Amino acid sequence: MVASIALALIAGAASATSPVGLWKTVDDATGEARSHVRITESGGVVTGRIERILAPGKADAKCLACSGARKDQPVSGMTIIEGVRRDRSGAQWDGGTILDPNNGKVYRVRLTPQDGGRKLEVRGFLGPFHRNQYWQRIE
Repeated sequence: MVASIALALIAGAASATSPVGLWKTVDDATGEARSHVRITESGGVVTGRIERILAPGKADAKCLACSGARKDQPVSGMTIIEGVRRDRSGAQWDGGTILDPNNGKVYRVRLTPQDGGRKLEVRGFLGPFHRNQYWQRIE
């Protein structure tokens, strides 16, 4: 009994420090909710896919500014986070990329769970410049 409680507490703490889950994205400029992104992990690699677009009138949006296979594809269902892994400190996840479907640009990304895992700092890098968004955990 004590062992099963301890394992449940450890599992809960691990999920709080992981970006895995469903997140509400929030526009860093306007503060408006934009979408729901599901982040999953397989083999130590994290990916994120847009599950739902929240912006009014944008549910059927296509990635017009994207290049390659994403060009003119629906944004809903699109994988926007790829190749992210936990760093050596264990507190951050990086080494991958994130796509901004609004402008089609791909940025290096770092994900940092905060506030006990209720908030996710998403930092996109382009050269020496960066931009932060703070996503809110839904599940």
